[in-house]
Amino acid sequence: MTFSGLDEGRSELGRSLIKRKVLTSDWIPSFAAVPRADFLPELMWPYDMGSGTTVAVDRRLEPGVWGSYANGDMPIVTQWDDRAGEELGKVPTSSVSMPSVVFRMLRDLDVQPGQRVLEIGTGTGWNAALLAHRLGPSNVVSMEIDATVAAAARDRLARRSLPLQVLSRDGVAGDEPGAPYDRIIATAGLRSVPPAWIAQVRPGGLIMAPWGTHYSNQDALVRLRGAEDGRSASGVFMGPVEFMKLRSHRLPFAGHDHYVPDGVSSADRSTTTLKEKELLGDDQFAVTSFAVGLRVRDCYRQVAAPRQGSRPVWFYGLGDRSWACVMLRDSDAEVQVWQSGPRRLWDEVSAALDWWRETGQPGYDRFGLTVTQHGQQVWLDEPMNAWDI
Repeated sequence: MTFSGLDEGRSELGRSLIKRKVLTSDWIPSFAAVPRADFLPELMWPYDMGSGTTVAVDRRLEPGVWGSYANGDMPIVTQWDDRAGEELGKVPTSSVSMPSVVFRMLRDLDVQPGQRVLEIGTGTGWNAALLAHRLGPSNVVSMEIDATVAAAARDRLARRSLPLQVLSRDGVAGDEPGAPYDRIIATAGLRSVPPAWIAQVRPGGLIMAPWGTHYSNQDALVRLRGAEDGRSASGVFMGPVEFMKLRSHRLPFAGHDHYVPDGVSSADRSTTTLKEKELLGDDQFAVTSFAVGLRVRDCYRQVAAPRQGSRPVWFYGLGDRSWACVMLRDSDAEVQVWQSGPRRLWDEVSAALDWWRETGQPGYDRFGLTVTQHGQQVWLDEPMNAWDI
């Protein structure tokens, strides 16, 4: 596949996305017509997936380096700490996703000519622009909670002659006046699917969103199909991702000192033979973490950096002050566990791991989600094997 008229960086990216089967033939014209670089600020912070570091790159000072990152397959932070500015902050709060994730989601959204799409999380506007190029600006509505971010996206979209409607308000409520929509796509991580989206998607329509639990920061893409009666939506998970979370879905963690103000000496002690790989998996997207999060409700896990051959892993109950800690050390046959509070969090985590192994170590695609106006349930293999989450 050749990309006539595109610079080498974008052509190389396009060929790579096609080879990986995330950029499909129906999206190639939009990829070619809507450059990601047109939706990036002069100063941006690309995230290097290999090293796990974020670097500042200013187009005004390093145009070549800036361009190589703009055409690279990596996420780019565009805002810190929910505020406008040109300084590195503590928490990234707005970004543009890596192109492979963007086109993977667009591929699975399965849009058809004439359909209407509601996007939750405008960000820079690039994803909305791709949808508008494919479907026409009148068929796309995007929502962005941050007024400054929304205004910048409107300007970029207007410069590209794609004047779609960008609503500056919380996407959790959806867009009832514009409903029903054939597709709803979220570009921010969820911890629950808002009931408003179920009501606003057309029967048989699709909701595509990164969904996860507070157990870890990771998400998994879920594609839900709206029921014919408009009261529920259900579907399977499609693989791991990690997104910045909707503001109202961010982790409600009070901090370590809230749980363990006086150290571990007063906690109950036990031991385990569990090894690090069994608990944490091979990488940040290990399905073990996702599966445990589905079984151990209202729990946050924090993995500390290794020190002197040991790695402490902490667990905090989000509904009370229960906590647990396991001191992983693969060189020892048994390692220490501490637990405190009304919940035995380590016992819950250990039981969840046993359940995952006993059910055949299911991958992401064996799990599913059903959402109604009253709550949500996850399930294994089929909806009849469901539990509340």
